[in-house]
Amino acid sequence: MGGCMSSAVVNGLAGAGGGIIAQIITYPLQTVNTRQQTERSAKKKKAGGAAATNTSTLFQMLQLIQAEGWGGLYSGLKPSLIGSAASQGIYYYFYQILKNKVEDLAVARGKKGLGDGTVGMFSWLGIAAVAGSINVLLTNPIWVLVTRMQTHTQAEKKIMESKKELLLKDVSRANSTEVSILKDRLYKIDSEKPRPYGTILAVREVYRESGIRGFWKGLIPTLIMVCNPSIQFMIYETLAKRLRSKRSGKELPKKNLTAMEVFLLGAIAKLGATVVTYPLLVVKSRLQAKQEIGRNVMSRYTGTMDAIIKMIRYEGFHGFYKGMGTKIVQSVFAASVLFMVKEELVKFVVLLIARSRTLLGPSSKKR
Repeated sequence: MGGCMSSAVVNGLAGAGGGIIAQIITYPLQTVNTRQQTERSAKKKKAGGAAATNTSTLFQMLQLIQAEGWGGLYSGLKPSLIGSAASQGIYYYFYQILKNKVEDLAVARGKKGLGDGTVGMFSWLGIAAVAGSINVLLTNPIWVLVTRMQTHTQAEKKIMESKKELLLKDVSRANSTEVSILKDRLYKIDSEKPRPYGTILAVREVYRESGIRGFWKGLIPTLIMVCNPSIQFMIYETLAKRLRSKRSGKELPKKNLTAMEVFLLGAIAKLGATVVTYPLLVVKSRLQAKQEIGRNVMSRYTGTMDAIIKMIRYEGFHGFYKGMGTKIVQSVFAASVLFMVKEELVKFVVLLIARSRTLLGPSSKKR
């Protein structure tokens, strides 16, 4: 049991370390992606090519730097680092514990003649789903705060725009004495800069709006997104099966797949799973963001189903895939960094333990 727990702790800590490094490197992409997801746009804009704005990730990053400085790209980084470390740590910790228990169970069943002593693929998917669900339930409040902080400036701009629109309407109806007062107000709004928005302020704002329940906004789509690895696995297995069946009459052994083929099939499977589950990510981000990003009541949401219905009605299905290109780049890059760092950290810790045992071994024997 001690070995089981220690391996879970090592994997948990290594996952947390990998998560932190991956998060720091890819965070600017994540910030831009969240803003892309939460930006509302009506169906009509789709047809008007002249009115279309540049939505490329690089352009939006440069625009963000120009408006808010480099700090704008890292809005909400502190809670995000805590969330990333906690998410990876919790996930890998519970995954390892469940994995060890399921492996022990499979060996016990094998000894009784009820199996071959190995864990089936669906059991692995089940373990991943349970570990992922525990992670989501425990860390959702952190990600609500991160989303708020990433989109705060965006929400503030929308509030300012709404105030300006109302004042301009008042100016058009006002008499000569009122016009100068209203123009002064307009000048003040134009010169106003977004107020500093830290973690404590975000916590207070979420609690003031929805109470404790507000910290678990977007929980339903996030829990459904836990099925992403299952979809990825199904796509991968289907493609691999087809590729093997095409080789059945050739010289190459039927079961063999080259490393490059495995890599490409894995990439296609990940892409497919992302396309399927991405709309849920957009819904989650919109539920967690400050509702003032939506200028009118029709683009503000009371829950998951309300968000889905309003998005289909006012934006069309295109709205569910906003910023998907950015997300794919960010996800693949972050996953690559995470796995690489995690494996290296696990190796490093195992090596340290082995060396410490070697050094302490002779001295403990002398005692």
